[in-house]
Amino acid sequence: MLINLLMLAAGLALLTFGADFLVRGAISLANRLGMPPLLIGLTVVGFGTSMPELLVSLQAALDGSPAIAIGNVVGSNIANILLILGVAAAISPIAARIPNLNRDLVMMLVAAVVMLGLGYHGVITLWLGLAMFASLCAYLAWVTYTDRRRMTEAEAELVVKIAGWKEALFIIGGLGGLFIGASLLIDAATSIAREFGISEAVIGLTIVAVGTSLPELATSVVAAFRRHAEVALGNVVGSNIFNILGILGVTGIVTTVPVDAAMAGFDIPFMLVVSLALAALIVIAGRISRVAGLLMLGVYVGYVVWLF
Repeated sequence: MLINLLMLAAGLALLTFGADFLVRGAISLANRLGMPPLLIGLTVVGFGTSMPELLVSLQAALDGSPAIAIGNVVGSNIANILLILGVAAAISPIAARIPNLNRDLVMMLVAAVVMLGLGYHGVITLWLGLAMFASLCAYLAWVTYTDRRRMTEAEAELVVKIAGWKEALFIIGGLGGLFIGASLLIDAATSIAREFGISEAVIGLTIVAVGTSLPELATSVVAAFRRHAEVALGNVVGSNIFNILGILGVTGIVTTVPVDAAMAGFDIPFMLVVSLALAALIVIAGRISRVAGLLMLGVYVGYVVWLF
């Protein structure tokens, strides 16, 4: 048991630091190649911070644990909204001051509805995976085209260059940490689930989901303490779109992924309800207050308790 816990902790640590190293190196390389900051933010940073979820879902699906793969994505999206935004709002109220946020909220809801449809369909096939990934690429192209003249303060900070050898070290080391961390995390989580008689779906929805969301959580907490909590909102909305269309899309392309019936009956609809509630709160109130943040944290705690 102790060995599994140590493997779990090591896997989470490698995923967190691996994602950070990969993003730093990739941003430097993108700047060296002359990519515009907006495109870097949408692609390099977006995919970079979602790499833990991608590798964990791929590893789980290939290892014959599809419940962990699906649970990782669904659980991450739920945790992104209720846990990450809840913590960020509790630290500093979040004002919806992000250009074109409503457009991205709509896309997040579309992705959630797609996930609901996949749950009822019961399986993610090659063609569905290709369609999802193509939709994500089309969305990114559209956003890049419509926002190409906009450059926020956060995007300006993406203009970073480091020495060539450090750049290579960060990218290679980051990818290596992600691959090893994903393998350790899946092996440990599966062993713990079997030892305690907990379903792989619950492990994927909780421990694995929160673990792979650590890069987003760390980014959001730091942003909140710096009174830029709106960064957390943009991060979460973008991450939720990437998780469904990108991660499950790529996973479906690599291997057919069945969707757990119990998850399709409750957890996926719950994710959609949470997403709708966030969108309604932003549209109606225009902000997420501290009270709303604490309420979101309370709902998340209740959800995890119910799962176990």
